[in-house]
Amino acid sequence: GRMKPVIVVHGGAGRIFAEREEGCRAGVIRAALRGHGVLKQGGSAVDAVEEAVRSMEDDPYFNAGCGSVLNEKGEVEMDAIIMDGKNLDSGAVSAVKCIANPVKLARLVMEKTKHMLLTDHGAHLFAQAMGVPEAPGEKLITQRSRERWKKNLEPDSNPEEFQKDLGTVGAVAVDREGNVACATSTGGLSNKLVGRVGDTACIEGSGGYADNHSGATSTTGHGESIMKVVLARLILYHMEQGMSPEMAADTALDYMKTRVGGLGGVIVVNSSGEWAARFSTKQMSWATVKDEQLHYGIYAGEKHTKSVDEALA
Repeated sequence: GRMKPVIVVHGGAGRIFAEREEGCRAGVIRAALRGHGVLKQGGSAVDAVEEAVRSMEDDPYFNAGCGSVLNEKGEVEMDAIIMDGKNLDSGAVSAVKCIANPVKLARLVMEKTKHMLLTDHGAHLFAQAMGVPEAPGEKLITQRSRERWKKNLEPDSNPEEFQKDLGTVGAVAVDREGNVACATSTGGLSNKLVGRVGDTACIEGSGGYADNHSGATSTTGHGESIMKVVLARLILYHMEQGMSPEMAADTALDYMKTRVGGLGGVIVVNSSGEWAARFSTKQMSWATVKDEQLHYGIYAGEKHTKSVDEALA
């Protein structure tokens, strides 16, 4: 039967500084509306999550694509994943440089190779073979990322302090056919070791997972903690046991907090179109469109609603 399509996006969990709130809100709203546009025209869930994440990669407010934080050497190294719930196909890239839209490259890995994850130099060669244009490294670096990198290099600095606004971006969707998909993209941790790969690219169900039998989820927060509990897959497991998306998300986030002291946020959609956006951090920017209604928020308990027409105007 025909499903009512749903898209949910997040712009990262953590601490969102006051002067960046407006930009983050606008960015997740734009991404959700773009993904919704794809679904409305009959596009697939995979198309919709790719489009939504691309929109946030191009937005300097988020730690993905342009605006990514810098590693210890002052370079941008990005991770991304996309997954199709229909057949569990997935593509991911890790530690990629000089690419404006890592999520696009992840999708090419999914569709044009027999592999699931390409990294660093190999991902670069594959991008060239696929004709993906190169973006000069400095094009992706914002003033803010550079200042932060410098600050973190100071001997008395505590990079951990700056990790609080992590800004991974992600999207989940269910389309008219009832297929689900997820996509997640990130610049990772500021001043991370060269070659550090976080949860985002981990296909084992940490940064995102999609399965038509249960639903789709995209995660954000402390990557190492997310990997330890395989957060995305854990949420879907709870839904398979009969929990609602919200309950499954809260249960899994709670487990991550008590078991490994990790904080994070998740967006979830199940195969019947129920959705949730939940987080254990102070904030997470999120937005969703369902039934021509846009909902969005940043703080716990905050939820604004507008009609899509009103939002597009």
